[in-house]
Amino acid sequence: MMPDKVTVRFGVALLTMMVLTPFIPQWAMFILTITGANGLVVLGLMLFLRAGLVSFGQALFFCAGAYTTGLLALTLGLREIFVLLPLSALVAGVLAYLLGFLLAKYRAIFFGLLSLAFSMILYGLLVKTEALGSTDGFNVPAVTIFGWAPASDQVRQAVLGVTSVIIILCVAFVNSLLKSPRGLLLTAIRDNEIRAEYMGASARKTIHLIYVIAGVLSGFAGAIAAIAVGHIDPAMAFWTTSGEFIFITILSGIGSVAAPFIGALVFGIIHTVAFSYSPNTWQGLIGLSLIFVILLLPNGLWSLVSKFKRRQS
Repeated sequence: MMPDKVTVRFGVALLTMMVLTPFIPQWAMFILTITGANGLVVLGLMLFLRAGLVSFGQALFFCAGAYTTGLLALTLGLREIFVLLPLSALVAGVLAYLLGFLLAKYRAIFFGLLSLAFSMILYGLLVKTEALGSTDGFNVPAVTIFGWAPASDQVRQAVLGVTSVIIILCVAFVNSLLKSPRGLLLTAIRDNEIRAEYMGASARKTIHLIYVIAGVLSGFAGAIAAIAVGHIDPAMAFWTTSGEFIFITILSGIGSVAAPFIGALVFGIIHTVAFSYSPNTWQGLIGLSLIFVILLLPNGLWSLVSKFKRRQS
């Protein structure tokens, strides 16, 4: 299947950014990397929203991916980024697969709260585990890329480049999934699950599948964040982390696979500006932004792009 225009344009934009990285400040490259990681998590949450579900515990897999990267680097000495990322995503995917047998049975608020419960269980375990640094966490060693160890002033540029490649592959996969019969079934499940079941489709298997996919995407994101920041701690599994992901999802909208990354970028800008000018009350500014979006853009930022396209046509 040939990639559609959205995937191609998104890929071209990321490749252009990779070419321009030598001219981007270090702090901006860090924000772009974290934006990409957040966007991957939100890409999975977008699948849930298309099925009429909300996961309040996606930080579980985000944290699992981060800790897998840190533990593999510290205990086994694995530093190759193209080994750490797939293994971290695999661990998160296996965890999502096992939990999916239970969560795929539930809908509405029960699905969201049960996912949150598992995330908080992981948070509690990590806080009580002194071997993993308890509440302080631990540092993640520097990584290599195909055996090459970037210099200190090249690390962020290299990690941003790898992140862009991962994002392009994940976006292409999710976009093809949404255009497949299984992806189109998500809307049917949201609108009328009983009717979809009568037509021979299995809603439970479909929910289980997207739960695993969202877990893998979050595992990639956690590993990227761990490498970019160089430190991990239990707060990555806390409910406020999941709340930020949900905020970005609402901000983005579910109209396109590119929307999560646009929303993540806008959120990163709002967060940075709010914290710079109001470090003690920046959460309030984030809340006001959310109210603004819900009232004026109930379908998210992507609705502006959709309106512009309609006017052009």
